[in-house]
Amino acid sequence: MSRSDQTYDSLDEEGARENIDTIRSSDQSAKQFVDRTRDGEAIRYLVEEEKIDRQFSGPGNETRTAILTSNTTPFDVKQTVFQRDREDLGEILVPDRVERNARTALQVGKPVVLYGPTGTGKTHFAKQLLADECLDYDIATATPTWTPGDITGNIQPEVDEGEVTYHREAGCVSRGIQRVEQYNDPWGVLLDEITRADISQVFGPLYTAVEDDSQVIFRDDAGRELSLTDDVKIVCTMNMSDRTVNELDDAITRRFAMIELSEYDGESREQLYRKWMASAPVFPVVETDDSTFEFREQDRGFEPDHRTLIDLFEDHHRGVNDGDTTDGGDGITEFGPMHYHDVVEFVGIACDEGGAYEDDHGRAVVEAFATYIAPRLLNTAALPQIRQLAEHYETLNDQFTAFDLDPVVDLVQRQADAERRGIAGGAYE
Repeated sequence: MSRSDQTYDSLDEEGARENIDTIRSSDQSAKQFVDRTRDGEAIRYLVEEEKIDRQFSGPGNETRTAILTSNTTPFDVKQTVFQRDREDLGEILVPDRVERNARTALQVGKPVVLYGPTGTGKTHFAKQLLADECLDYDIATATPTWTPGDITGNIQPEVDEGEVTYHREAGCVSRGIQRVEQYNDPWGVLLDEITRADISQVFGPLYTAVEDDSQVIFRDDAGRELSLTDDVKIVCTMNMSDRTVNELDDAITRRFAMIELSEYDGESREQLYRKWMASAPVFPVVETDDSTFEFREQDRGFEPDHRTLIDLFEDHHRGVNDGDTTDGGDGITEFGPMHYHDVVEFVGIACDEGGAYEDDHGRAVVEAFATYIAPRLLNTAALPQIRQLAEHYETLNDQFTAFDLDPVVDLVQRQADAERRGIAGGAYE
């Protein structure tokens, strides 16, 4: 009997363990066992302990295909196979209400729009949500040139030796439908930054499909008709700086679950900051007459009586969002706390042994703000807001003398001067 035509006395998990050498002997032997077993735990053992889906590499890996298309394979085992090489998305950190509402909307079959200011973690949370709810997901980032075909599909020309032929190319949502049909389980589609596109024009066919699950949105080259089902989980993100919800086409707000991701209360923000700092290689140590910024390696704790980088983050956040550091008390713009994660990562590497600012931790913090935070605020700011930002950073500079924020103040002031002179680009030229 050839290895490609094995007979197994038992096709359950125990049989898989007893016959593992035979199963691993060839792609055909492994595929044969997966095709014949009706024990999901047997496939779980092969994937989770033996990693059988990775043993036979290349596009001809029939074992992997058999695992993913088998109705016996448990959903979470298929997820493991699909998502082995995905980035570690970590713990969900968005407010609990946001997670519950988004997860429930997907489970009842509603597409979701996550909206809010920059830096609130919309895209990252969308990935986490789809990774949990689906086998896997695809990402498409909107552009001003998007057409309905980018969503549903279109006809594309191909030139071969001077001859032009045409084929049907599925759009991002239609590809999601194809994935569901192929693997018999939910598939995710992340449409990122949708306000870059003309939503009312681009989403037209999708609106119809959301309301009518019998509506054909695409026919492939074989003539198969594709219709949207609840197993295609769609999550969109949009920044409030691009367009407010009230300015959106009414069609999307009636058909999609609109979930705001904006406010993190002070306690939630501090939990984020502490979590990030606890995972950094080092924490900045800056000593002055009136304050100490200290990180204790032994317990990754924080001195309660010392002003820390958390205070700078908090004062910066409240100043931008609530106007605490400027005259008049009005906020400058909406700005989420996730932006400060880049600061923590930069400082942690820069202040570590051999880092660029190993001996000047205070300067590392300043350069991180000048590299990540101030440019993002200036990118969408009008002249009145830039003036407020200049005042904001001057106030912080007076309050946080250990850091010497002069370079950031200078960056913002130069941008304000350039705007007054009408020079596009200003401080970045």
